[in-house]
Amino acid sequence: MSNYVGWDEVNDGTLLFSFDGEFDKAVETKQEDRPYAEWNSYKAYVGDWRVLKPVYNRDICIDCQNCWVYCPDTSIISRDKKMIGVDYDHCKGCGVCVEVCPTNPKSLLMFGENDKNEDALAKWPEKKKKSKD
Repeated sequence: MSNYVGWDEVNDGTLLFSFDGEFDKAVETKQEDRPYAEWNSYKAYVGDWRVLKPVYNRDICIDCQNCWVYCPDTSIISRDKKMIGVDYDHCKGCGVCVEVCPTNPKSLLMFGENDKNEDALAKWPEKKKKSKD
């Protein structure tokens, strides 16, 4: 008998392990080098129902890591505490990364799924001036 159950058979409190075997070095290991279990969504393309996607502007980013911390799909790619891009294979287009971005203008903005990133970057807004009211 297998220890595996279907998604509709999971009970409250069930543990789902992300990795094959014992693995306690996830923080030190690059995302693409981790031994993911076969049922982990990292191995599957799951971004195909996205309508909007976040586009990243390196020229504005301050590497605060808010987007990386708050992304519910671990779709923000960061190396050595520097944002380097978005993993569109796993991004669902929720926009959380844009909401938590503190820069003015934001370093991540949502654009249509079919918009080319180069075109989106060309449309980036200017810094908003604060009113003196």
